Amino acid sequence: MSIDVVDLRNFYGQRLGAVARHFINRGIRRRWKDARGQRVLGLGYATPYLGLFREEAERTLAFMPAAQGVLKWPTAKPALSALVDDLELPLPDAAVDRVLLVHSLEMSHDPTALLREVWRVMASGGQLLAVVPNRRGLWARMDTTPFGHGHPYSRSQIMNLMREAWFKPTDWSEALYVPPIHYGWFLRSAVAWERTGTNVSSPFAGVHIVEATKQVYRAIPAKRARRRLVPVLKPVLAPSPGGAARQSP
Repeated sequence: MSIDVVDLRNFYGQRLGAVARHFINRGIRRRWKDARGQRVLGLGYATPYLGLFREEAERTLAFMPAAQGVLKWPTAKPALSALVDDLELPLPDAAVDRVLLVHSLEMSHDPTALLREVWRVMASGGQLLAVVPNRRGLWARMDTTPFGHGHPYSRSQIMNLMREAWFKPTDWSEALYVPPIHYGWFLRSAVAWERTGTNVSSPFAGVHIVEATKQVYRAIPAKRARRRLVPVLKPVLAPSPGGAARQSP
């Protein structure tokens, strides 16, 4: 279900990927105008967007799931990225203030468990921002971009998922009204597509950008027991050669 990290990197290296990053970054920045003093975690493939906060946040981390693979980030400085099990994040409870999910929820085989793990590592009053493909949009219907892979969501589906995982959705916006077509004319007119789609509240945007807060009155979930290897067959004592003969009268 996951898309390879090399394919994700290559997409954002193309002109269409740059257009997608521009409009999604604008939606993210509209929600999170200031991250000074905050501990920010990006989960999935969030590195094209974490650059917004790397210089101002107290700490910025990029966790990439094992099924996807990992790339060094940032490329010219000490690495802040790591390969992880996204259902068992290598962080203590309440370790981060904000979590950005990109190419994450739609790729997960257990999105509820993923969100509850995010809930665990998030501090009280923490904020979650999820960029999720819209199932009604063109981007989710074409597998030529990463947003066409995995499981897209409708607005009601993502809200129910957030609430089931102990988050309260607080704000909502959309992005990527421009069709996911590489032709130059569409890309040159991307700003007009975006402005028109926003003004008419079109339901066919490429992605939802959902902000949610941690519901702190929920009980802390019990930690899962670590997997243990159990032998299929119990060992038994085998008779030594000649043992039966020695027991004969």
